[in-house]
Amino acid sequence: MGRDRSGLIRDILSEPAMQNVNIVDMDQKVMQGISVMTVVADFESAKVTPKKLEKWYRDNAESLAIDFSFLPLEKHQGRRQTAKELYIVTILAKDRPGIIRDVSEVAARNCVNLERASVTARGELISIEFLMDFADCTADDCRAQLKRECERLGLDVFIQDLGQSRKEKRLIVFDMDMTIVDFEIINRLASFAGVDEQVNAITDRAMNGEMDFKESLRQRVRLLKGMPLSTLQEIAADLQLTPGSEELIHHLKQVGYKIALISGGFTYFTDVLKERLGFDYAFANDLEIKDGVLTGEIKGEIIDAEAKGRIIYDLAEREKISPDNIVAVGDGANDCLMIKNAGLGVAFNAKEVLKKVSDGSLSRENLLGLLNVLGLAEKEREV
Repeated sequence: MGRDRSGLIRDILSEPAMQNVNIVDMDQKVMQGISVMTVVADFESAKVTPKKLEKWYRDNAESLAIDFSFLPLEKHQGRRQTAKELYIVTILAKDRPGIIRDVSEVAARNCVNLERASVTARGELISIEFLMDFADCTADDCRAQLKRECERLGLDVFIQDLGQSRKEKRLIVFDMDMTIVDFEIINRLASFAGVDEQVNAITDRAMNGEMDFKESLRQRVRLLKGMPLSTLQEIAADLQLTPGSEELIHHLKQVGYKIALISGGFTYFTDVLKERLGFDYAFANDLEIKDGVLTGEIKGEIIDAEAKGRIIYDLAEREKISPDNIVAVGDGANDCLMIKNAGLGVAFNAKEVLKKVSDGSLSRENLLGLLNVLGLAEKEREV
């Protein structure tokens, strides 16, 4: 324990990290300006013994301005102060020594004070939830900087206003291609039709801002004219899911969440996924099929970025909830409005443009980490 200050946790944990001591659990609170921290450390792969590390702390206690004791598994409890600008910062990563030290160093460099921290392990995945005080910095700048620096360290990070994070989430919407399904379905269709190059060229023009999504989709679909329904059936029978997506959806439904798909892809495939995974809602574009082949046209309204954003509000109205009670998960630029309009926006294995408007990002191997972000990791164990 010691007088609370920016950089205190970083300074305390630097030596254990350098000596390959793994922090497996941690509890840190602030009471009346005094920081009280309990750490459970694993010395199995450490370069130092507990006695030698204890001696290091004894030798450096005065410069660190701390009092300490080595009491295995003994917990000290305190009550934290009320801070002015509190954010919940959730870090997800494959467990390794030094993660907490690294994050606390980033926070200290940006004048962010750590009020509380807790660690949850789930297999190889570690989730660290920090309560951070942004009162000594510009909150928007701090959020952006924390995201950038944590991502450079290979960490997934979510930053939520404390009040917003406490709002119950009841419905989760997912994009389909490259989020639930592990490939772009239109590219698979183009490959079957032998028009890969033409479709890719149109996609590139749309991504460069030379063509809007609706027109680019119409042009790509016209290239599929004459494709037999059997091709769609073949692709639908082999929809490879993103690792962790099926398990994630199972657990979300087990704890009572409603689940929706909002896709700029096609209803033929969202309908298959709705049946297979139990989605409550599915929205996508309807390919016109006559006499067993594609006509090259789309029926009805096209689901583009604006439509995706609007559907968030439609679902909130249907479910009689607030958009703040909705989580949106997507990977591309056309998910930006959907992400913005939801109470929690998740950029999954995403492009930079989406990360900028999201509350946080998940890398491809960490999709199941969404359970930790939602505070559902313990409930998952109970199911």
